Amino acid sequence: MIATIAFGLLLLSLVIQIVFLFKKEGGQDGISPWLSLAAGILLLVEIVRRSIAIRFVALTGMFESLIFLACFLALLIFALRYFKSAKGNRVIPFGATIIAVIFLALASSPLAPSDIKPPVPALQSGWLVLHVSFTFIGEVFFAVGFVSAILQLVSKDEEKRRNYDRITYTSIAVGYPIFTAGALIFGAIWAEKAWGVWWSWDPKETWALITWLTYTAYLHFRLVRKSTSKLVPALVIIGFVIAMFTFFGVNFLLKGLHSYA
Repeated sequence: MIATIAFGLLLLSLVIQIVFLFKKEGGQDGISPWLSLAAGILLLVEIVRRSIAIRFVALTGMFESLIFLACFLALLIFALRYFKSAKGNRVIPFGATIIAVIFLALASSPLAPSDIKPPVPALQSGWLVLHVSFTFIGEVFFAVGFVSAILQLVSKDEEKRRNYDRITYTSIAVGYPIFTAGALIFGAIWAEKAWGVWWSWDPKETWALITWLTYTAYLHFRLVRKSTSKLVPALVIIGFVIAMFTFFGVNFLLKGLHSYA
């Protein structure tokens, strides 16, 4: 019920953003950011409610993971209004809201059963919580970078492209170390605690590494090579697609130690 209300708030936010996108005279959208904040808070309440019910952090199933992603993305959408480079930009919050809506739509689908169940013993670890939460928070920043990278590629205005480049870089620069800590460092520690090995080339581990290498390549070309090639924002787009495949595709297409998550 709580997640459904949050979904409705994000849909309403999306409609309002569409109205402002097509308003020729401009004007400040002062409503949709607050709707995103309200949705994020409601989803956070839902996470806490489920956590109390199972006496563990509710972050071990597909439904809970999607709720977590949508929650922090909604909160980040609200925070975007305070980012200097994104202030006044209407398209980036709009694109990020679409992604948050998709997450919640998937959470309400048969792919993500919403039954409240305690996690299996292998998942009852603080390291697992750090692993998953940091990975997802990093991917939330990647989602914003994904939207701005698309705009960076399609924009014909040089000044706008530079601004989108700053937003893309800032999003990845913040998300990259968080994702690195969650997906690789905390993930390896949890794997050793749960399975006795730091790394087993499990499909999800492998694709998480590919995701990390893609964003590493982006930072290398952007910072070290200072490349202005279209390949640079394209790497951000590819990286997010791979990240989503790691989350969704691996679960349903590839069998491994992460099949239950």
